[in-house]
Amino acid sequence: MGAVEARLGELGLSLPEVVPPLAAYQPAVQSGVYVYTSGQLPMVEGKLPVTGKVGGEVTAEEAKELARTCALNALAAVKSVTGDLDRIARVVKVVGFVASASDFTGQPGVINGASELLGQVLGDKGVHARSAVGVAVLPLDAPVEVEIQVELTEA
Repeated sequence: MGAVEARLGELGLSLPEVVPPLAAYQPAVQSGVYVYTSGQLPMVEGKLPVTGKVGGEVTAEEAKELARTCALNALAAVKSVTGDLDRIARVVKVVGFVASASDFTGQPGVINGASELLGQVLGDKGVHARSAVGVAVLPLDAPVEVEIQVELTEA
């Protein structure tokens, strides 16, 4: 176990299995020194723990926790192509989508769940650029979806 996974353990977390694709795509691909993940839903053991719109059926606090789960799933996708999370030189970009009720404007706070987790796990390497976007609906009626781009150290 590497340092990043040890840090996850210190936080009481473990890396989940990679979420299988729901359509025609790969969970993550590597191009040069970068890994791009597909949008990761907050799947836990193959299921969404909550569905619906944030600011409607789902509270902002619940959605922030779901964004943490998305970030964990994204790290699992990165590991699936790199074999070792300790190869992450830095998280470059996070894009978060929040299925939002029409009057919900707290998307940045929701996606903080993913950003904060990456910072807790990776320290300064987890500091990134980010977009937090409100959308009408996400796949499977998920409240949140997160994708990340990471830069790797040389193998």
